[in-house]
Amino acid sequence: MLWAAVGAVVASAAWAAGVLLVGGRSDSADLRGYSAPSNMCSSGDYSSFKDEYTQNDSSPTRTSLKDAALDESYCSLGLKKAGSSYADAYLTMQLDLHKKTDPAPEFTATWKNYGDSHTGYDVDPVEGIGDEAYLVSQDTSNGSSSSGSRYATLAVRDGWVTYTMSYSVYLTSYDEDKDPPALTDVTDWLKTDAKATLRQLKD
Repeated sequence: MLWAAVGAVVASAAWAAGVLLVGGRSDSADLRGYSAPSNMCSSGDYSSFKDEYTQNDSSPTRTSLKDAALDESYCSLGLKKAGSSYADAYLTMQLDLHKKTDPAPEFTATWKNYGDSHTGYDVDPVEGIGDEAYLVSQDTSNGSSSSGSRYATLAVRDGWVTYTMSYSVYLTSYDEDKDPPALTDVTDWLKTDAKATLRQLKD
């Protein structure tokens, strides 16, 4: 009976160790030298969009969070073309430093399979940005310059750090005499600016 009890204790300890090793926990978070800025609107790079949208948003929305489990920085901007009174399109940027748990499994599940849970979206893996990245896009304009919408998000994971950059435009609210950028241009801008932002946010 004693040997059986000892064996059960050893097996239980081995199982617990396996859970800690395999389950994504670690003594130290793999943050790759990133830091979450207090003002993402001024720290994030979106310069690729500025030739198209030349007016600055005078009152962007920004938030930040500092916690033992998570540091987060967020920015939402209205993008305006020259002469526009209201935003023609919208851009968001969000950086998350996951300090207690590895986000990799949930990140992959969310973005790799985005098209399975959201009808009408294209999902493409992107090489050369972080450990993994996915481009999610949708164009409902069907070639029209006055109806439908265009949307694109680039989601990046680098170690335990995640970054998303999203663009959206509703063609019904776009100025009639101005054509919105093609989705292929937007996705190129997202890739360029996401790379630049992640470089800037490393210590």
